[in-house]
Parts: sequence; structure tokens; C-alpha cells
Amino acid sequence: MSPPVPEYSRPLILCSIRPVLAAERGGEDHDVTTTAPMRGLPAARRRRIIIIGLLRALAVTAAVVAAYYLLPLGRLAGVPLGVSLVVGLIVLTAMTVYQVRAVINASYPAIRAIEALAATAPLFLLLFAAIYFLMAQADLSNFNVHSLTRTDALYFTVTVFATVGFGDIVATTQLARLLVTVQMILDLGVLGLGLHVFLGAGQRGRQQHTAQQETKTS
Repeated sequence: MSPPVPEYSRPLILCSIRPVLAAERGGEDHDVTTTAPMRGLPAARRRRIIIIGLLRALAVTAAVVAAYYLLPLGRLAGVPLGVSLVVGLIVLTAMTVYQVRAVINASYPAIRAIEALAATAPLFLLLFAAIYFLMAQADLSNFNVHSLTRTDALYFTVTVFATVGFGDIVATTQLARLLVTVQMILDLGVLGLGLHVFLGAGQRGRQQHTAQQETKTS
């Protein structure tokens, strides 16, 4: 018997599946890039639009991860960690606001919501991974490993986010533990409030386009 799906993940799963089911049933939907109804499009075309949206989400995630590995983070060594964290959170908030507006105004809100999550969630994780990396570079005693690489920092961030806690990498100083505590608190916000915001934006976008279509037909 398979384990039950967590409550907070069910809306996201349904949000991801519904566009596919709509395409399979040949129901009414909207194009990714236009407001023209998809009712007259062939089923293969509708599936292709959905696949393109999912591939775009994967591409955004890959681009964010690549930026994490390629950006010269060493140049931020002289910047206070608190400043780097605050600036990063401001950028993350601005990105979230932009993505929410994009979902609401998108012609295909469900797929756009998946793309928004694919961009925002990795950015949140990589922000803390970069901070942990900078902390390790500034003081080797912040963690129990001799040298924390970018991959180590990302791995540690994901284990904290997933509440796995293998124990192979541990925050040892008060500052490092305080930052890990901040991440754990924000993790709850990402899992709860973040999903609620994006899925709510997707629902509002669908309602908005439905109202627009009803206005045009009346």
C-alpha cells in the first residue's frame, strides 16, 4: 500500500494534472501565449503546448542552478552575511510578486503557475546555499566539514528543506545555527503560503479569462 500524499502537496499535484486531463478530454482551454480558445486545436497540439510549458519550467530551474555554480560568489566575501541575506530575500520577494502577476495575467494560468514554482523554489534554496557557502569560506568553524563546496552547501540546504537531517553536515557555530533556524522557519512559509499564493493566482487567472470570454460572447 502506497503512503498517503501530504495534504499540502495535493493542490499542486491536481494543478499539474488538470491541464493534461483537459487536453485528454478535449475540453475548453486556452493557449499558453494567446487568449484564443484551444477548443478548435487538435489534441496533439494541446499536448504539445502543455509539454512546452513543462519543458520551460525545467529550463528555468536548470538556468537558476547553473547561475548558482557559475556566478563569482567569492567576490561577496567582504559583504556582511546579513546584508547578503536581506538583499537576497528582497530579490526573492520581487521575483515572487512578478511571478504571481504573470500567473494571473497568463492565458494558461495552471501551466504558468508550475513555471513560477520552478523559478521561485530553486531561487529560495540556492539563496541559502550561497549564504552557507559564503559562511564556510569566511570561517571554517561554521560547519563540521573542513571545506564546504557549492555542492555541499546545496546538499545541506535541501536536506534542511526536506527535514531529512542525515547529520553528515552540521552547523556548529551559533551564527550558523541561527541561519539554519531562519531557513527552517521560511521553509514552512514556502510549503504553505508559497503554494497557496501561486495556486490561488492560477485560480484567479482562470476565473479572469472565463469572465473575459463570457464578456466577448455576450
